[in-house]
Amino acid sequence: MKRAISSRTALGVFIALLVAAPFVASAFTMTLLNNIGLATLVVLGLVLLTGVAGLTSFGQAAFVGLGAYISTALSAKVLPLPDALLWMQSPWIALLVALVLTALLALAVGSVTLKLSGHYLPLGTIAWGISLYFIFGTLESMGGQTGMSGIPSLNLFGVTLASDRAIYGLIWVAVMLGVAALHNLLDSREGRAIRALKGGMVMAEAMGIDTARMRIVVFVVAAVLAAVSGWLYVHMQRFVNPSPFGLGFGIDYLFMAVLGGASNVWGAVLGSTLIVVLKEWLQGLLPVILGRSGNFETIVFGLLIVVLLQRSRDGLWPYLARLVPVRARRLQIDATAEPLPRRPMPARHEVVLDVRNVTRKFGGLVANNDMSLKVMAGEVLALIGPNGAGKSTLFNQVSGVDTPTSGSVQFRGHEVTGRGSRHIAGLGMSRSFQHVRLMSRMTVLENVAIGAYLRGKRGVLASMLRLDRQEEARILAESARQIERVGLTAQMYEPAGALSLGQQRILEIARALAADPCLLLLDEPAAGLRLGEKQALGDLLCKLRGEGMAILLVEHDMDFVMELVDRIVVMDFGQKIAEGLPEEIQNNPAVLEAYLGAADEENIPDTALAAGAHHGQ
Repeated sequence: MKRAISSRTALGVFIALLVAAPFVASAFTMTLLNNIGLATLVVLGLVLLTGVAGLTSFGQAAFVGLGAYISTALSAKVLPLPDALLWMQSPWIALLVALVLTALLALAVGSVTLKLSGHYLPLGTIAWGISLYFIFGTLESMGGQTGMSGIPSLNLFGVTLASDRAIYGLIWVAVMLGVAALHNLLDSREGRAIRALKGGMVMAEAMGIDTARMRIVVFVVAAVLAAVSGWLYVHMQRFVNPSPFGLGFGIDYLFMAVLGGASNVWGAVLGSTLIVVLKEWLQGLLPVILGRSGNFETIVFGLLIVVLLQRSRDGLWPYLARLVPVRARRLQIDATAEPLPRRPMPARHEVVLDVRNVTRKFGGLVANNDMSLKVMAGEVLALIGPNGAGKSTLFNQVSGVDTPTSGSVQFRGHEVTGRGSRHIAGLGMSRSFQHVRLMSRMTVLENVAIGAYLRGKRGVLASMLRLDRQEEARILAESARQIERVGLTAQMYEPAGALSLGQQRILEIARALAADPCLLLLDEPAAGLRLGEKQALGDLLCKLRGEGMAILLVEHDMDFVMELVDRIVVMDFGQKIAEGLPEEIQNNPAVLEAYLGAADEENIPDTALAAGAHHGQ
């Protein structure tokens, strides 16, 4: 087994190679390195946008062009400016203007495009990418399709960066700053929210994450990184025309992200290096073999991507990581960190949740019919019934995932009918899911920390600049406490996907508890748990009840239900058929008929219900 090196050592070696390159590399190699650096800046944005957030974009080359053309318009003195604004005709001022205008345009485009889903989203990015490309070609003041030259070189501290070797350092400083910023972002509260987007909107919104905002944030960050690349490109070439900013280059950037490993920041460097070098090599080799010139390398890239998607959808970075193992830095838990503030719990027996006459219709199907129930602080209420009775549908009405056709849902005195999961989560409701929804590649600790999202305030910029460390330490310490509370301390640094189904359900509860709720909605929490795990879960829920928390659970394990809950509501065909103490429910004729009359034998209750198990046994 190969001995792993530390991440700091690996980074040090990489930086040393970058520093040595200008002293030993040929002029052609320096050009290649500059092109790799410029491409890496764009692909870093795609790693965040596509690999992490799961949003496919073919239009990033257009944002490169935006940075290039805005900078050209100012620094090449194309725009007629009044004397009072002549100070803006500096490449460095042009950079700031390009970044601001690109961010604003990305905000406008993203607010429309990101409302699309499925295959419509990449089609939308193709549409505006092509539009911007043709707009560049219509700018006659900048040479139209022919282009224009005469763009000034950059000047840094009195040194003119007129050659590839001179501008090399600036390009790679920008790349390393981009890498550091994205690493910092992904290792933060906001970064976990971005990563949670891949887990589905329902889960993310239930944790209090504004998914629409996060999608636009990553879109704008990716656009700004592309604009920086365009600014550097145009001052390196000192020439601009629309050709490098078309759809073909947008596809190339996406190739780079997929080839290197779209889910890893360093995959951007690997993919950019491989595609840029391979493109240069193939452009020289293929005409010799085929006897004609043309863009045959595009065919090779297409075949390469098809094979890669079949064999390794995570790209080539995992193979390199196995070849040169690097020890990942483990998140540190600061036991001395100040605890996060907690919301005051409601008074015992206060009505926390009041569901009044909720009806939900899907066309002619009535999934919930005039459903009413109340959950009080310090109480465990079970919602039971045969499969298809409408329990999960009612959960969705209560938690804001869906909106009732009629009726009212009040939570802690607030009318929350149709308000949405994020709003309701902010009031103190947290939940688990019938089908486990976790980020399988994130550790147990990181998954639980997603639940504490609303308990932090630091934003994206603070995360990138590492100004959120104190808050992050508090969030991780709180997450570790909840993990210990549910008995998963030994698995804290394991990927969530490596846990058993029972452990994953327990992990979901820990994530819900990290939100500091006063009402916990648990959808079949005991499913897949072994006997000992069920007993531990029962003990935990009893402890939470003793602390004044209200718990509403859907469960099919009648032994578990009868021994734990205070009251039971029974549903059948979307409506309530019984409500009362466990002793009353287990002998209720309507309940017995609903269960024993079910066609599916799995719906027949456990012997605890049939034989009359007693509450508290």
